[in-house]
Formats: sequence, structure tokens, C-alpha cells
Amino acid sequence: MQNRFDNKKQKILELLGTPDELYQDLSPKGSVDEAIRPLIADINRISGLVTTSSCSGRVSIFCEGRQKDIEDETVPSTVSGGKGQGSWLYVSHLPITPQVLNDPNSDIFSVFGLQRGNGKGPVASFSFIHLKFEPMILHILTSSLEDAQRAITAALTSGFRESGSVSLSPGKAGDINPMVAVRSTGYSFDSIIGYQNESGDNIAMVDEECLRTLVGIANARFDINTDRISRFRTALLDQYDESRRNSQRASKPDWEDPEARRRRKREEGLARQRLMQAQSAVTEEALSDGTPEQRP
Repeated sequence: MQNRFDNKKQKILELLGTPDELYQDLSPKGSVDEAIRPLIADINRISGLVTTSSCSGRVSIFCEGRQKDIEDETVPSTVSGGKGQGSWLYVSHLPITPQVLNDPNSDIFSVFGLQRGNGKGPVASFSFIHLKFEPMILHILTSSLEDAQRAITAALTSGFRESGSVSLSPGKAGDINPMVAVRSTGYSFDSIIGYQNESGDNIAMVDEECLRTLVGIANARFDINTDRISRFRTALLDQYDESRRNSQRASKPDWEDPEARRRRKREEGLARQRLMQAQSAVTEEALSDGTPEQRP
């Protein structure tokens, strides 16, 4: 008989196994990001873990809801899972292509659905437009406290410093299935770059040089994000693969098992002690019979 965790994992894996043309989840994108699929597959192959939601990291142009709509709770939000109203003008889970970023002839404003500013600034009712970079976030359901601890340890040592877990209390059957969030906000950023006027026009408040600089920063953050994802994958697999750890340790000539090192240090200490005792005995014998002590 399957327990609660196994039942949930089976249902999640069945959903993830749906053909791409039929797959649909609750995220705004509606599917698993390509950049994170190998990590998701590795995690879900571990018996005590299963992923429940993920984002590989993204750069986006986000328009806030109008203040009067935010205050009116009857107005539905256009952002799934978000607070207040708002909409995305542009979303990418990959770095902005060099052709867009470096080509002086490309219109980077139109790529993001913006019009060049007129220098007048926002008037009357408006909504600010943000350029955001958000790192990977990953939620992992675990089958036990031990599994949760392994996942958190891998996350923290890989740079996802705000990672943690919830649902630590036992369920009705007495089982504990913590949910681990792997995340880091330290290298995310959010910059206001424009506004939406009453007519619905998206007007830039920054010049082209500033906008290209901000996009370049977002691309650099993608590199950091990719590196941390790779480190997390390695660290997590190491937590569950003893043979993998032993192989890696054996490949390092200076690595030594802690217990073996303690034994070696103790034996070396005893050998030095015996040597000193032997040298002391020889010296005392030489002095007693008047023979001069030999020195090297």
C-alpha cells in the first residue's frame, strides 16, 4: 500500500509524463522551463523527492495594475499567483540574445513593448513598468525530515541562501513530508523603466543606453543562476549517491577519509613517542658507560 508521499509523487510524475502538446500546468507559461528539465528529471529519480513547481529564472517586463484597481478587490488579477493586478509585457527564461542587446540598429524598446519617452513623465493615472530578473526557484516535496535536510544542505552550499522548508508537522497517518523551497533573492533585481498611461501606451522613462545596460546586467545574472543550478544538481546527487562521492574522493590525491586520517595521526604520534623513548634510552646508556654521544 502506497503512503501519502508516494501517491502524490505518482500523480505528479504522471502529469509530467504528459506529451508536450497536451501538457498544461498552473504557471503563466503553462509548462516546465527547458533550462531546468534535466534537473527536474534528476530530482524526480530520487525516491524520497519530487518537484511540485519550478522556474529556471527569468527576465521580464512587468506592468503594475493601476492603483485604483489594486485597491478594488473585485478586479481580478491578470498575474497568476501574484499580489494585486498587473501584466507581463515580456518574459524570457533565457538571456536576451546578443543580436537584440548589441545591435545598435535594433529597436530594443519595441522588443519589450515600449515606446520611447517624450521627456514629460507620467501624469494623472498611471502604472509603473518594471524590468526584473528573478533567479531559479524550485519547490521539492520530500518523504521525510532526512530527505528535506539533504535537499536544504545541497541548496545552501550551492548559493541558494534563502532556502528552507515548511510542513514539518506530522500528518494524520503520522508521516512528515516537508516541502523544501530552493531559492535565493540575493542576485535578483527590479528597476522601474517606464509607465503605462491612461490610454494604455507603455512609455519608457529611461534612455536606450540605460535600458541596454539593465538588460546586460540581467544577462550576467543568468550566468550566475546557471552556475548555481549546476552546483545544486551536483551537490544534491552527491547527497544520495555514495558511490559517486567515493569516486570523486578517490580522484583527489590529497583527499583522505576523516576516520582514516584520525587513525594515521594516532599511529604517527605513537611512532614518534616510541622513537623518542628509544633515543632517550640510548643516550642514558651512553652517558652511564662514558661513551661520547654520537651526533649526526
